[in-house]
Amino acid sequence: MQNSEFAKLFYEISELLELKNENPFKIRAYQKAARNVEDLSKNLTEIYKSDGLKGLEEIPGIGKNIAEHIEEIIKTGKLKKYESLKKEFPRGLIELTNIPGMGPKTAIKLRKELGIDSVKKLEAAAKAGKINNAANILRGIDLKKRSRGRYLIDDAASHAELIVNELKKIKGIKKILPCGSLRRGQETVGDLDILVVSENPGPVMDAFTRLPYVKNILAKGKTKSSVILKNGMQADLRVVPEKSFGAAAHYFTGCRAHNIHIRQLAQKKGWKVSEYGIFKGKKQIGGETEEDLFEKFGLQYIPPELREMRGEFEAAAKDQIPKLVELKDIKGDLHMHTKATDGANTIAEMAEAAKKLGYEYILITDHTKSTRVAHGLTGKEMLGHLGKIKSIKGIKVLAGVEVDILKDGSLDYPDEILKQFDLVVASIHSNFKMPKEQMTARVIRAFQNKYVNIFSHPTGRLINEREPYQIDLEEILKAAKKYNVAIEVNAHPKRLDLTDIWCKRAKELGVKVVVSTDAHSTDQLQLMKYGILTARRGWLEKKNVLNCLSHDKLLKSLHAK
Repeated sequence: MQNSEFAKLFYEISELLELKNENPFKIRAYQKAARNVEDLSKNLTEIYKSDGLKGLEEIPGIGKNIAEHIEEIIKTGKLKKYESLKKEFPRGLIELTNIPGMGPKTAIKLRKELGIDSVKKLEAAAKAGKINNAANILRGIDLKKRSRGRYLIDDAASHAELIVNELKKIKGIKKILPCGSLRRGQETVGDLDILVVSENPGPVMDAFTRLPYVKNILAKGKTKSSVILKNGMQADLRVVPEKSFGAAAHYFTGCRAHNIHIRQLAQKKGWKVSEYGIFKGKKQIGGETEEDLFEKFGLQYIPPELREMRGEFEAAAKDQIPKLVELKDIKGDLHMHTKATDGANTIAEMAEAAKKLGYEYILITDHTKSTRVAHGLTGKEMLGHLGKIKSIKGIKVLAGVEVDILKDGSLDYPDEILKQFDLVVASIHSNFKMPKEQMTARVIRAFQNKYVNIFSHPTGRLINEREPYQIDLEEILKAAKKYNVAIEVNAHPKRLDLTDIWCKRAKELGVKVVVSTDAHSTDQLQLMKYGILTARRGWLEKKNVLNCLSHDKLLKSLHAK
């Protein structure tokens, strides 16, 4: 069982407890456990097997009770408490709580007043105008429909890694590569495509279809197999000879439009291109490597993240594909939380974890007083916290704050407090349903404050869970340029906000960008790689990302207001 599955179960328990109107502290305990577990770098089952209950209890946010839940799930595949809670409510009612805009209290109210106990009945009532906020509810239902069968990139990546690690144990496998939308770094993934080079495909097919993560076998052939994993995701395996590896890697990575275009280029030359190679008649003339394939067409190599038919062929023909930013270029993380608010670790623990990642600096950015759900700090409390931040030795720990942008565009702290921080990150955490013009003006007013340096998670979206709030990003980017505010690419897999398309637009406008994790635990610092994938999909280079700069150059750039 994967960490994401444990997290999903704990989230569902918290929702069921809310339906029961249980103790809020108990509800938050399950929510916190879910958050900490879903981005944990080590598998819970592995932790339990090596260190038992004690090892589980050492995980931030996991107490004795939840550790015992994990143990029960590992041993039996079920959790009695969860099964018991589910029996107390109709299945449809539980599904209602997963619709954006539908909390447990609303679900219970609608059931009592209108007999609504399913998404189908909810949609009918909303369309008939029988419920408040009908438009928002319908948007939430539509979001769930559109996201069905799409998995967050970190979930897809973890399952791909499991498969790859198992297949690597088989003798005779020369190369193995996850392809498809995962390799392109798309924010959600529909299915997994695994490419293998082997002269003996039989044992590879046998091993793949017998993996412990497989629920059903859809097809099993000599060189192709498809399965459904236990999390519901489809995984496809393809074995090719080494001489075809480059062509196959390209074919199974690019989006449909990208692949059609490369075939059209081949036709103009009298060639054929497929997953088996480039052919002139029956003779293979290329395709052993991807570099070879692009070279045959007179094109500069196109990185996987850019194979989306968004101008990559035109750029490659002119040798104008940029050297994209890489994870190794990042010198620091500029958005993270500690135990002072809603984080799981201390300042010192976050600093030590960042040091192990090779970072030069980090920015601690705990919440301000208006974000009550995250235990935001009053001005007086924050100033005390600031002193603790500055006392940390070793890696450079910058004193920052994630200050709320209030409804009118003013900030949650006065300038007298804000001026004491090294950097100020401003964010929207409330009043998401404002009209576009008002939301845009709200943010631009915040940019005009001379102490605001970074605007984080610019659209407020949660992928597959919450739509972006209405905001004019074109105007926001222009204002960011004018007032020297950097725009964040939030690396958390649920956010990836700014999106790839708007990253490219920010680059075109000369807007400064930072890639940060918004980490709430030491493990979440490792999510930076997903933000980098998004930045690469947006054609960003090292020079476009401020936290590729040294500490001194970073501060000089952001303080030039």
